[in-house]
Amino acid sequence: MNMDEVKILLVEDEKKIAEALRKGLMEQQYHVEVAYDGLIGKKMVESYKFDLVILDINLPGMNGYELCKEIRKRDERIPVVMLTALSATDDKIEGFDAGADDYIVKPFDFKELLVRIRALLKRIYQNVPSGNMLKVADLVMNLDSKEVTRADRPISLTAKEFQLLEYLVRNKNRVVSRADIALNVWDIDFDTKTNVIDVYVNFLRKKLDRDFDSKLIHTQVGMGYILKENS
Repeated sequence: MNMDEVKILLVEDEKKIAEALRKGLMEQQYHVEVAYDGLIGKKMVESYKFDLVILDINLPGMNGYELCKEIRKRDERIPVVMLTALSATDDKIEGFDAGADDYIVKPFDFKELLVRIRALLKRIYQNVPSGNMLKVADLVMNLDSKEVTRADRPISLTAKEFQLLEYLVRNKNRVVSRADIALNVWDIDFDTKTNVIDVYVNFLRKKLDRDFDSKLIHTQVGMGYILKENS
């Protein structure tokens, strides 16, 4: 994908910030549409196809968490970056739990935003050499197309579920702690008060293991999780 073909939706109610970001992104050859509240952003997502969404959390009409969930109902793969002044771990977790792929705290360096955008677009859209696959037992992950199958049956995963599964597969037959997962998948320090990791592991279990006799994902009590090739 050429950068001058990328269409970005920016949902930001602070007009000075929105205009500065729009101008900066357009200077990088991105096509940018702006919505100043969550409800307008929702209508635009429903009406047009975008390649990436940048959204604030504190929006009028519909907040960023709610909008992100609506976006995920329509498209599980489109990259979503949240911009917010909320920096607490719980706020970040709520953003990721809503389906966000990345989270940037205001104020931020515009160059950092560009790096995050390019990384997400590359991960989702860029063609990479064929054969980029991960396999465990009868589970196959195609890192190019982001497709997952088990026993040749397609399994639909959200972007964050795919990241979690990739981490477990790359560490197959090894126990990984919740702290390991929090750092490597969510890029946050583990907070013992949150159950977001357990929730996402359960999401994966329902999709990967529920309909199969052989279970891949196992809990090691008091230690974490392990994806076993042979169970």
